[in-house]
Order: sequence, then structure tokens, then C-alpha cells
Amino acid sequence: MKKFNFKYVILLTSLLVLGSCSDDFLDKKPTEFVGAEDATSTTDNLYTLLNGIHRSLYIRYEQQSETGIAGVMQAVDIAGEDVVFPVTNGWFLGFYNWTSLNNQNSQDVRFPYRTFYQINRNANTIINAVDAAQGSVASKNLIKGQALVYRAFCHFQLVQLYAKRYVKGTVNSQPGIPIILEVNNEKLPRSTVEEVYSQINKDLDAALQLLVGYTKPNNSHLDLRVAQGLKARVALVQGNWSVAADFASKARAGKNLMTIAEYGSGFNNYNNQEWMWGSYINELQTESFANFGAYMSRNFSSTVIRSCPKAINSKLYNLIPTTDVRSTIFSRTGQHPNIVLVSSAQKFPFTSQKFLSVSTGDSRCDVPYMRAAEMFLIEAEAKANLGAPDAAQILFNLVSKRDPAYVLSTKTGTDLLNEIYFQRRIELWGEGFRFFDLKRTNSPLDRTGAQHNTTITAGVMSVPANDKRWQLVFPLSEIQVNPLIIQNDL
Repeated sequence: MKKFNFKYVILLTSLLVLGSCSDDFLDKKPTEFVGAEDATSTTDNLYTLLNGIHRSLYIRYEQQSETGIAGVMQAVDIAGEDVVFPVTNGWFLGFYNWTSLNNQNSQDVRFPYRTFYQINRNANTIINAVDAAQGSVASKNLIKGQALVYRAFCHFQLVQLYAKRYVKGTVNSQPGIPIILEVNNEKLPRSTVEEVYSQINKDLDAALQLLVGYTKPNNSHLDLRVAQGLKARVALVQGNWSVAADFASKARAGKNLMTIAEYGSGFNNYNNQEWMWGSYINELQTESFANFGAYMSRNFSSTVIRSCPKAINSKLYNLIPTTDVRSTIFSRTGQHPNIVLVSSAQKFPFTSQKFLSVSTGDSRCDVPYMRAAEMFLIEAEAKANLGAPDAAQILFNLVSKRDPAYVLSTKTGTDLLNEIYFQRRIELWGEGFRFFDLKRTNSPLDRTGAQHNTTITAGVMSVPANDKRWQLVFPLSEIQVNPLIIQNDL
């Protein structure tokens, strides 16, 4: 992000980003310095708006835990079985015990909805204006291409959260989400899940053409590799195995995996050679106690980390070989002898030190949104579903970098898929995938046999795959503004 545009970015973020499809979320009039037309009249100004989107991914929206995409990442992992609360903790508790998911008055269902539609609105501001803006074709392409990726990403996240799962080989006429492609306050009904995925792929296909040849300045920007990676994610959810494998392979081409030393260093540097997309938390733009590191790190001195550090499911941890570096980013005893903790930090078994903040007094921790490792896992899973003979080799190429003792798997079919799912769980822990993975594979939630406390989970230790709570309800405040939205089952 260009440093000299910081004040301008924040102005435009407040002016144009923080809107929703509801009237009360929209500041319609320009404020000081610049009007909306001027902000979109040139590619230079649109590039500044694009930087505003990059910044909006990690700003605090309302409550302290609602820090952009990172907040949603935490929520969807905490709703799964692999993140454990050792004690009662108010933040994200409604996701952990599933009480918020079907509560239309809950802030927990309102936050993801607003966050992604706000980002989507700013992307539309760019997409709708860029063709008529003054500037070179090359500039228009890189700006529009990134905005299209953002729009596809927002609709993809929303349809996974608020609609029933995509089912390969069916019509998928189940209600999805409103498809928002313009910057206005038009009230739109829910499109079908199939229609939503068609629009997602249409945007991604356009972006894949526009971003060819673009070299991004840093990992907060979106390039062809990120568009290919998102295309692979979408294809995996849709069961388009050949497309998923192809684009995952393209996305990771030329990217190196982390060394073992890098893997244990704290997942806090977006310049890491394996990261494809992430947010750099600038010291001047930090959200302090609302940062990702203020919740998911082990070493920052916040109330939530001192009293309720995040732990890995003990049953899952016990399956990780001791030769695997991923076993070292969790502390079986909870003592964490190799990092600095404040004296008042409570100790619990199996707590995570995967994410480390700058220090006990500085919560900054760069946020990973996409890594090359995920692409190996997507390619391996897709090829396993195709029965391709090199599926196990693709998995080996990743896992052997984490565990030098790992042996090429001889498994096939369902057994190989289960091995890949296990590797996804330990590789992507805490990065915002588990709830989505359970839902897309039509798998039940199962917290039994681990250290989950039934009092803290409100008794939610298992949830059938067909439970209505896999679809978050729409926030009542949105339905009151737009009665065309038909609510999910309460």
C-alpha cells in the first residue's frame, strides 16, 4: 500500500466502504476533501480506493472482536471442533456454543453479513466506474481485476455462511444470497445457490484475464496467483475436481513452501515465501486489542489471551507425529517454554503458539488469507476424487516439508481422502476453514473425546450434517430493510 495515500485511504474508506445494502449503513453524501465522482474519475483515485479495500480487511467494525476478515476467520474456526476454549470466554462464545447461528438478533450473524457486503460495495464502486475513468488500459486492468476478485470472494464467503451447501450434480435451486453488482440501495431477493456460484465464477474468469502480467507490490494486493487460488477454492466446493486441481497447481507454481524453522516462527510475516495473500498490520494502523493477534496469538497480554488462550483439539493433536513441525506449534503441557508470556497468563494443555504477536505489549500479527500449502491440499483432494495416480504424491510434496519422516501414502479412495482431510485440519488450523470444510463435505460436527468442556459449549458436542444451524440466519435488521429476503429456518 502506498504510504503517502494513508489519509486519503481512510477518508475514502469511511466515505465509500462502510456501506451495506441497507440505507442506515450508507453515508450517501461526500464529506470533506473529495466527492464520490472525483474519487472515481481517474485510475489514480481508483487505485487509492483499492488500497482502501486492502485496509478495510483488518479495520475494527463494531465490537472489539469484529476486525474484518480476521474476525470472520476466527468465528468459523471456533464454530468447528478443532479450536478449544479452555475456560468460558465472552468473545466468539456464541459461535463456539452455536447459540448465535440461528439467532436473527445476534451481532454474530450481523457482523459477517455487513463486513462482506461492505467490502463488496466498495469493489462495485470501482468496477462500475473504472471503464470510464481517465488512465491507461494497464492501470484499469489491474484495478478492475482485483476488484472483481474481491467481489467474487465476498459472495463466496456469504453463500457458504448463509445458504445450504452446494451439492455437485444437482440443480442447486436452494435460496442463496442477494447478488449485489451495483452501488445503490435496490432491494434484491436471494438468488439461488447455483446463480450465486455462476456469478462468482464469472467474476473470477474476468479477473483471470485482466490480471495476466500484473506484478503486485506486496502481498496485500491481489494478483493472478490469488485469483487462481480462489478459483480453485470455489471449484473444490462445487466438486469440479479437474478445475480445482488445475487452478491449484497454477496458483502454487513457483511458490516455495516454508522451511521448518519458518513454520515455527509465528505466522506473523506477510512476506513469508509461502504466503500468497495476507494483510500487513502497520504500526500506525494497528487496532491494538482488536487485532487478530490480540485473540489468536499466545504471547500478547490481552485479557482474552491471558485467561482463555486458544487450544487445539487434543484428540487431533495426539494424531500428529512428534517428527512433524506442526506438533511444535502447540504446547502439550501449556507451559510454552520457548516464548515469553506475562506472569499472569493462565496455563492450559494443548494451547497454540502458531500465531505470535510482536510482543506481550504489541498485538500486531500479519493475517494469512491464502498460502501455497492450501493449494497442495486442494490439488491432492481434487485428484483423489478423480482417482488420479499422483494424488498421494502431491500430498507427499507438502507433508514431507513439515515432517521429514513422512512416508508416501499408499492409500486410495476414501482412505486417501481422509488422510488429506486430516492434513488440512492440522495445516490450516486457525486460518478460517474448518466450519466450511465440514459443511462442504456434508460432515457432522464431532467434539467428543477431546477436552471440550460441555458447560462452555452449552452441551453442543455434536451437530448432524443436516442441522439447520449450518446455515446462519439473516440478521433481522437486514430483513426489516429488505423484506424480499426470505429468512432461513429459525
